[in-house]
Amino acid sequence: MDETEPTPDALLRLDGRVAIVTGASGGLGERFARVLHAAGATVVGGARRLDRMEALAGELERFVPVACDVAVDDDLARLVTAADEVAGGRIDVLVNNAGISDGPQPALDEDPAEFRRVVDVDLNALFVLTRLVAARMVPAGAGSIVNISSVHGLVAAAPNSQAGYVAAKSAVVGLTRELACQWATTGVRVNALAPGYFASELTEAMLDDEGGRRWIERNTPMRRPGAMHELDGALLFLAGDASTYVTGQVLAVDGGFTAR
Repeated sequence: MDETEPTPDALLRLDGRVAIVTGASGGLGERFARVLHAAGATVVGGARRLDRMEALAGELERFVPVACDVAVDDDLARLVTAADEVAGGRIDVLVNNAGISDGPQPALDEDPAEFRRVVDVDLNALFVLTRLVAARMVPAGAGSIVNISSVHGLVAAAPNSQAGYVAAKSAVVGLTRELACQWATTGVRVNALAPGYFASELTEAMLDDEGGRRWIERNTPMRRPGAMHELDGALLFLAGDASTYVTGQVLAVDGGFTAR
């Protein structure tokens, strides 16, 4: 092995690196913050529910909570400033996780304002924050951006009706590819995770409903929803040095849902 190559046990480590995770106050975002921290990173978490993140900071010594509504550009700028202060302007990893849904409601019944709200949070805010972070990564010549899309960024949500969510998550896939190509020569990588059905605030009602859970089991080839820890490896793969030749890709972690 070339002495300049990372050793296999270092490929998923993030020691000394700084990561931003949005939507870090619960669900997948909290899990992502814990996993990156366990891999050695200092994690700056952004979310509206500061009290939950402060509780998390009580558990994780290198977790910095920042009150942040991703739909507010000034809040995003403040989140990046907080990360700058942690390591002198260096940001190594960005996980764009914050998101909301408009479902389930038929498109003909949906208020266009609700559609716009979902797109603003799930897509527009992601672009604004990514642009701010890339302004640090590109001059540094390194960085990994992980956008959290969804299986419904790859396939429709039917029989659920989620026009805004599906539109935004599909656009995240396209934006991931576009930014990956724009920054491919700079050392900044942009990839996406597309989770299937995992327990989160967005899926709670469906998983708690007997009929909804049966639908997930019936339509997922592995016949079950995912366990939270089953996203850990995919996240660390994309965030760290195991994926230094991977950019513009969408990694579906979905029990085979999109392979049908």
